[in-house]
Amino acid sequence: MPKVSTNITLDPDLKKAAQELFLDLGMDLSTAITLFLKQSVREQRVPFAITRAVPNAETISALQEYNAMRSDYKQYKRYDSFSELLDEVKENA
Repeated sequence: MPKVSTNITLDPDLKKAAQELFLDLGMDLSTAITLFLKQSVREQRVPFAITRAVPNAETISALQEYNAMRSDYKQYKRYDSFSELLDEVKENA
């Protein structure tokens, strides 16, 4: 089967990381992209789940703390200005 050349634009760091990965798996970037395209055509969809990045435990904890503070904000100290907050931080440092 004759082949055609296709140009794609990639972030240089992504390209380098992908090339290293696929080389370790015994193929070049062109072969990996061909595999992806063949699988996509075969399945008539993107052949993997596309999802949002899942936050790590620290981020989840921070979001939970934020939501708790937001729902019961009256129990937390409020400041009239940012400089007032900084003064308190300096006092307690």
